Amino acid sequence: MKITNFREAIKEAAKLGRRRFVLPGSGGCCMETLSSAVREGLAFPIWIGDAGEGKKQFERCGIAASEGEILEEKNAENVLDRAFELLRSRKADILMQGAAPHEAFVNRVLDREKGLRNGKTASFVSVFDPEKVPKLTMITDTYINNFPTLEEKIGIVENAIRLAGVLGIDAPKIAALSAIEQVNPAIPSTLDAAVLAKMSERKQFGAAVIEGPLDIDCAVSAGAALRKGVQSPVTGRADIYLTPNVESGHLTAQLNVFIAGMPMAGVLMGTSHPVILDLPWVSIESKPVEAALAVLLCPGK
Repeated sequence: MKITNFREAIKEAAKLGRRRFVLPGSGGCCMETLSSAVREGLAFPIWIGDAGEGKKQFERCGIAASEGEILEEKNAENVLDRAFELLRSRKADILMQGAAPHEAFVNRVLDREKGLRNGKTASFVSVFDPEKVPKLTMITDTYINNFPTLEEKIGIVENAIRLAGVLGIDAPKIAALSAIEQVNPAIPSTLDAAVLAKMSERKQFGAAVIEGPLDIDCAVSAGAALRKGVQSPVTGRADIYLTPNVESGHLTAQLNVFIAGMPMAGVLMGTSHPVILDLPWVSIESKPVEAALAVLLCPGK
């Protein structure tokens, strides 16, 4: 089934049954996410940290004792390691950030030796549910890779294609963005986009179709693309927008949220288990969607 909006994502995830969400340490805004996920039939929460505080947080969010588990850990420095152990031993399915600082948490999660990185490129996909548009739209990478190399962009594309498959998009159309729609050796992102498009033409990304380089107007308007001599099934119909770097991706995602008012949910890709980051530009209303996407991405799903 192709998932076309956030509500459908929650419904499809709920069909898979509750997954074990592990929350290391203090909950932060993740407690609201967890509470919503419990109500939607998505989550069985596991709290690691001070047991008394965990009980208070569960009660505050309306999570009954039978709906979750609290594991005592007095040493705050050990809570994340214990969470990793639960995930690796298959006693938990999904990791939540909690109140840990963003950079420190992401660095621990993506550590190649002790974290959850699965050996591939890690990336972050912003998923949008635009009003009056009957499909979900993705932008990547919007958080992890500052200035990705061509090799890293290949991994970013593969991550986005995997997420698209989970959403029921079997042949995603990907717009490889740059400042212009022509290949210009002075603009490296145009070269990367052209290589990715050629790889797509030769089916190196399976059924996915990549077109690039494309500037914004060519990417979002088939008419504008035709005026500029670009004819492609991607223009005006892209499922995924691949940005040249994290600056452009991050800013575009935030503009969509704060200026256009688009609901957004974020997905960290390239880890052995789904990880939910607690990012401030994801609204409380969209937090359950992130939980649903994590459930859909659980290993074997």
